[in-house]
Amino acid sequence: MSSITSEVALDLFPFLKVYKDGTLKRLAGVEVVPPGLDPETNVLSKDILIQPKTGVSARIYRPNLVTEPQKLPLVVYFHGGAFCSASPASLEYHTSLNKLVAEANIIALSVDYRLVPEHPLPTAYEDSWAALQWVASHKEENGNHEAWIKDYAELDEVFLTGDSSGANIAHHLALRIKESNLSYKLKIVGIGMIHPYFWGTNPIGSEVTDQFRKELVDKWWLYVCPSDKGCDDPLINPFVDGSSDLANLACDRILVIVAEKDILKDRGRLYHDKLVKSGWKGKAEFMETEGEDHVFHIFHPDCAKAKSLIQRLASFFKM
Repeated sequence: MSSITSEVALDLFPFLKVYKDGTLKRLAGVEVVPPGLDPETNVLSKDILIQPKTGVSARIYRPNLVTEPQKLPLVVYFHGGAFCSASPASLEYHTSLNKLVAEANIIALSVDYRLVPEHPLPTAYEDSWAALQWVASHKEENGNHEAWIKDYAELDEVFLTGDSSGANIAHHLALRIKESNLSYKLKIVGIGMIHPYFWGTNPIGSEVTDQFRKELVDKWWLYVCPSDKGCDDPLINPFVDGSSDLANLACDRILVIVAEKDILKDRGRLYHDKLVKSGWKGKAEFMETEGEDHVFHIFHPDCAKAKSLIQRLASFFKM
């Protein structure tokens, strides 16, 4: 790397660094692992191509032992990483999905949406929407059906789940479903939102006093979505003018999970509280993990509180 190249223009800790010559180096989610049988959880996984034209793919998971004609809930999962890092193949996400599938006894589809900056927003949302359309196509008589979904997944029992930016994606897809014909094909039972990535220009809660992390999150969003609306773009702030009404979420239940030390915690709580008051007819649940920070369960999957979080999600899928 030349001296010019090595000069950092923008440090988006902990996700990536952008250099003055325009190149970038991703720092998070870069260690990847292949799919297959996980001996610890006895969960199988494989990679599948969803949309050949764009290259959108996913990693699909199922318990190694599924008794036909048993059908399992389908969880469509969207990983975090501020829209600019990580993938379903990232070691941390692959580990987390194996544990979730084993605990909950589900089929999981972890979507590999394309990342900023190579693919500017709203590409991540469009790729994720394409994945949902692909799932819905399995209800049609004809088509190129994935056997694990066709044989094992209950398409009238679908959950959208994600952490951080992935939870943000799940929110927007649930609004979009309500306005589309997809609502006639897929029954979205619930949304599991883990440490959701919502934000806003004006600080609330701990954002008021934690100026350092407030500026850090500002910088993340302004990089991935350089719009004239800044941190009040409806993509990141679901409560500003131009945002869709929360009452239009196409699901029956929502579980919002936050972490006590997470700078995004107050946004997650606000989302839950506004949802309850919105006129939405479903049931909203809330969980806060004491003493932990953002997506701690991804980085420390074997700690007691991570196991508790996964168990809470699993029970949400079974109710």
